[in-house]
Amino acid sequence: MQVRCVTFLIGIEQFVMTPPTPPARRARLALVFVLTITPSLAGCAAQTSTRYPSLLPRAIESRSDAEPDVVIPVTEADPATDLALADLRKMLDKTTAAFAPAAETAERLATAAQGDRVGGERWIAAQTALAALDGYRATTSSTLTDIDSMAIARAADGKPDYPAIASLHNAAQAAFEAQSARIAAIAARLPDA
Repeated sequence: MQVRCVTFLIGIEQFVMTPPTPPARRARLALVFVLTITPSLAGCAAQTSTRYPSLLPRAIESRSDAEPDVVIPVTEADPATDLALADLRKMLDKTTAAFAPAAETAERLATAAQGDRVGGERWIAAQTALAALDGYRATTSSTLTDIDSMAIARAADGKPDYPAIASLHNAAQAAFEAQSARIAAIAARLPDA
């Protein structure tokens, strides 16, 4: 804006310094000057220091970007949940205890069936033992699903995590993965159908 004002002033100076012109033409130029250049010069004179933004803090600058403090709720004892978890723990322990000897039997039958053809008696006996192992694994999976359902129900009710549920879930997940790995190892020793 300052450059334009200086340019107008230079233009005025050149206009004044030009050689004299006829009076009619001079009157027209004066009229053009008054109508066009004078408002422009008024704009130069009207400049104030408020054209720059304020340096005061804005509302966005006064807020805090710090993470809010997280209040960890204290978990209260829940007798109904503890009773249900005890039943699920018994089921998991019973299934895990029954799985171990059944897996040993299945391994022995799979070893005996290695030389047998698919559909032979030893192969069928090993497959039957694997099916029994799948039944135990299904029971473990069902127990794991029940534990997950309990955790989901607590979360839906807005209750905090229950450490006993998490502990039993980890134990059931580990048992399920161990059973799956052992069944896969036994099945890999049998000829494919």
